[in-house]
Amino acid sequence: MRAIWSGVISFGMVTVPVKMFGATEEKRVAFHQVHAADGGRVRQKRVCELDGAEVPTADIAKGYQLPDGDVVVLTGKDFEGLPEAIAKTISVEAFVPEEQIDPIMYSKSYYLAPDKLGVRPYALLRDAMAASGRVAVVRFAMRERESLAALRVRDDVLTLETMLWSDEIRKPDFDFLDSKVEPKTAELKMAELLIDSLSADFNPEDYHDNYREALEEIIEAKVAGREVVTPPAPAEGGAQVIDLMAALKASVEAAKKTRGAGTDEQAAEPAAKKAAAKKTAAAKKTAASASKSTDSKSTGSKGTASGAASSKKTATPARAAKGARGAAKATDLHKPARKKPATKSTSTRRSA
Repeated sequence: MRAIWSGVISFGMVTVPVKMFGATEEKRVAFHQVHAADGGRVRQKRVCELDGAEVPTADIAKGYQLPDGDVVVLTGKDFEGLPEAIAKTISVEAFVPEEQIDPIMYSKSYYLAPDKLGVRPYALLRDAMAASGRVAVVRFAMRERESLAALRVRDDVLTLETMLWSDEIRKPDFDFLDSKVEPKTAELKMAELLIDSLSADFNPEDYHDNYREALEEIIEAKVAGREVVTPPAPAEGGAQVIDLMAALKASVEAAKKTRGAGTDEQAAEPAAKKAAAKKTAAAKKTAASASKSTDSKSTGSKGTASGAASSKKTATPARAAKGARGAAKATDLHKPARKKPATKSTSTRRSA
């Protein structure tokens, strides 16, 4: 990495020579403006709007426009007396608890590495700050402006987080803040349940720039001469009035399914099936016992009917058939009843 600033950290009578390096970099696909017909670069020229002449970079100065439209021209010499030219110092103002700094104030991150002669005091400041659990609020000048920053320890390296000044942070001024809208208790509990179901530890590697990755694939496809197929974007519906409670419940169920927990109904379904299976098995066992008992009774009935038939020779076939049907009906008590088709009854008399 290349150092973008060098100076000293000053706290009390101790100074730590350091160099500043960019701690972050934006990963984005950069484009040039080109002529669509032949790919030639389209460049912008710096032209004076008064005489129409192109202005060389060396002749360009900074101008501050006054409310009446007049312009105050500042050259490089006008900036020589600013704090950056006087002293390249990171001055510690105070050591404060980190939770007292609102993250909205943070702007950009830098690493501070010790100079060759500053390793020992650097380690002293780093370890002392780590033990205290506090961060240092500092001032320093860079790029033609004085900046406020927070100095903290990250991965055994002093990290400088530039901060916005308090008057650079906009105050929220929205109409809805004037209306007192309180969510219902049931809705609030359901929302809390949804938060619990989506709670997890933050792992930065789990998140990717899907847009940049897709754009890089398109560029690679163009280079390889392959056909680029862009999937259609999902249709976006207009604003709809929804049932907030229903949406919260659906969100909780979806979150549970995504995390493999399953819904309450899914958890209860195996238990219900198990209970139904036990009930069916018990019914079959009862029916089997009734069938065995009925079979033994039927056997006894058949023997009695046979004896009666031999003693009473005058019994008609209709009566014998009726007795047989009664015995069969007693045997099939455990079977579901079936509707018998209507038949024409015929009686036959035997001669004595």
